[in-house]
Amino acid sequence: MTQAETRAVKLVDIPLVKRLVENGTILDSETGFTRAMHGPNSALFSNFFLPQRGLHTLMARCEDQYVVGQFRLRPDETHARMIYIAPGLDYGEDDTAWLHVLDAMVADAGRRGAHMLTAEVDEHLDLFETLRVSGFAIYARQEIWQRAPAVLPDLPDILLTQVTEADEHGIHLLYSNVVPRLVQQIAMPPSQSDGLVYRKNERVEGYIAISEGKHGIYLMPYLHPDVFSEAVAIIGAAMRYANNVDRLPVYVCVRRYQDWLEDALVDLGFEPMTRQAVMVRHIAAGIRQTSFATPAHKLEVIPSPIKPPTATEPVIDHIQQNQE
Repeated sequence: MTQAETRAVKLVDIPLVKRLVENGTILDSETGFTRAMHGPNSALFSNFFLPQRGLHTLMARCEDQYVVGQFRLRPDETHARMIYIAPGLDYGEDDTAWLHVLDAMVADAGRRGAHMLTAEVDEHLDLFETLRVSGFAIYARQEIWQRAPAVLPDLPDILLTQVTEADEHGIHLLYSNVVPRLVQQIAMPPSQSDGLVYRKNERVEGYIAISEGKHGIYLMPYLHPDVFSEAVAIIGAAMRYANNVDRLPVYVCVRRYQDWLEDALVDLGFEPMTRQAVMVRHIAAGIRQTSFATPAHKLEVIPSPIKPPTATEPVIDHIQQNQE
């Protein structure tokens, strides 16, 4: 049986990580479309040096095959997100090393307090099947739409405001009404994104998470179906907020439960780019040290039934002494 070794990546692994990341597969769309690019100077490689941001990188070695995987888990979160696996998995290739690095990331995320690990993967990749074999399940499907850099057309004025604490309740209600219950636990927008709110009749009817990086602008909209007729103007206003749509491509993530937004995206000049599956592997809570109390100890902690006092001689003598 093939023996595999898994461990955290160390500084001595820098040359190897540089080589592997050149052909990596990005599993976090927000990172991939805003900050990542392949090559030794890529944002993926620079992430290796940023553990303070909750990034954790592990390596698996199986015979002469090395695979590196990275996930993000912030100290106050229980939802870990996979960032990338490198190198990419080729058709027909033995995926043993990939399976080991996936298991290692799940175990490491669990030790750090995560309850689940998620990945956004293109469905046409062979890695999609490897994730399923590893125990990941499909929780949602999404399509990424792309718009080339261009000046925005004239659109109706729509007021979008930055999120404040006063909006939190309204956003929660919108989120509960728009996102299916099963998906709610994993469908939160990227934690590094800015939030824009659209209000109508004093209610939050739209929320758009927007992330901007060196290589693109990434939008994740949550719009109530009641604002269907305003969808073009709302998304256009969010793009205008980024200020760089004439220099950078814009990407919009549309989950299956919001596919009615596709007509609005076509009107804004977007084209479908790729279909992805949002995959989740739940992490069971572990017991660090199991201990069992002995039967005698368990009996000691059970309160004894109250017994009436008995008129024994020592008790009578004690009463007589107190009277004297």
